[in-house]
Amino acid sequence: MYSSFKNKHLLTTQDWTVEEIKECLQVAARFKQERQLGIYHDQILRAKTFFMLFFEESTRTRNAFEAGIHQLGGHAHYLTPQATQIEHGETAKDTIKVLSRYGEGIGIRKTFGQGFKYMKSIADHSEIPVINMQCETYHPTQALADLMTIKEKFNNNLRGKKFVISWTYAPNYIRPLSMPQSLILLMSRFGMNVILAHPGEFNLRPDILKQAEANAREAGLNFEVVESMEESFRDAHVIYAKSWGPIMHTEDEKAGLKLIDKYTGWVVDQAKMKLASPEAIYMHCMPVDRDIEVASEVLDGLQSVIYDEAENRLHVHKALMALTMA
Repeated sequence: MYSSFKNKHLLTTQDWTVEEIKECLQVAARFKQERQLGIYHDQILRAKTFFMLFFEESTRTRNAFEAGIHQLGGHAHYLTPQATQIEHGETAKDTIKVLSRYGEGIGIRKTFGQGFKYMKSIADHSEIPVINMQCETYHPTQALADLMTIKEKFNNNLRGKKFVISWTYAPNYIRPLSMPQSLILLMSRFGMNVILAHPGEFNLRPDILKQAEANAREAGLNFEVVESMEESFRDAHVIYAKSWGPIMHTEDEKAGLKLIDKYTGWVVDQAKMKLASPEAIYMHCMPVDRDIEVASEVLDGLQSVIYDEAENRLHVHKALMALTMA
C-alpha cells in the first residue's frame, strides 16, 4: 500500500498528522465501497498475522479487527495475559521481541491501570506496528471510525459544524475517560467546533483539555466546556453522548458510583434531541444502556447512526492494518 505508513504505530491520533488521518479514512472509504460491490481485498495482507492482546473482553473492537484481517487475507491471533506468559510476569520487551518475529502487527486493549504506559513500552521495543485498541486514556480506532461516519453523514462538509460530546448517566461501574478524550482531540482538528458537556465532578485530564484547546486554536475553531446537557445540545449537528467516571475527582469506586447516581437526569431523550439542529445525528460507541443513558426512541430513531458507526470500525481497522502492515 503506502510505504510511508509502514510499521507506523497508532497509540493516539495525535501521533498522526491531519493529512495521514485523511489518507487513512480515504482508504477505509474505498474498502467500504468495494466490499459493497463484492470486490475482495484478500491479497493485500496475504499470509500475514495480526496479534490481538486483550486484557479485557470486547465485542466491536475484537470482531472488527478479526474480520478485517481475514478480509485482507491474513490471520488474527487472540491473546490474553492468562493465555500467555504475561500473566506470569514476562516483560513487555520480551513479549514483543518474540511476537515481532512471528507476525506483522499487534493491537492491545488495556483500559485499566497503566494501559497506555504498557503500550508505549511495547511500541518502544517493537519492530512491527502497535495499535492502541483502547487504554485508560485514548481510544483512537473508535474515534477514527466516528470521524469517518460524520464525514459520510455531512458529505465531508464539516467546517463550522457543532460537535457535542456529553456525559450521560450510566450506573453500576466506572467507565474510562478514553472515549471523550479521544473525541475532543480528534474532532477539534477536523473543522468542527467542539463542546464538552458534563457535571462538574466529571472533568477530563487537564493535559488532554489543553491539547484539545491547542488543536482548536490551530484549526481556527472553538473548544468549550459547559455543565449543562441542554445548553450543549442547542443547534448541535453531532450529539455524541455517553458516560465516563469521575476519575479526576475521586479514585474511590464507591464514591464515584455515588456521584454518578447524583445525576440521573443527564439522559438523552427526544425532547433534548429537538434542541439540536434538524439535521443532527446521534452517536454512541456502544455498548449502550438502553432507556438509562439514552431512550430507545432516540437509539432507534432516524437521527441515530450507531450501527453505521459500528460498521465503520471494520473499514477503519482494515485501512490501519493495510497501511501499516503491507
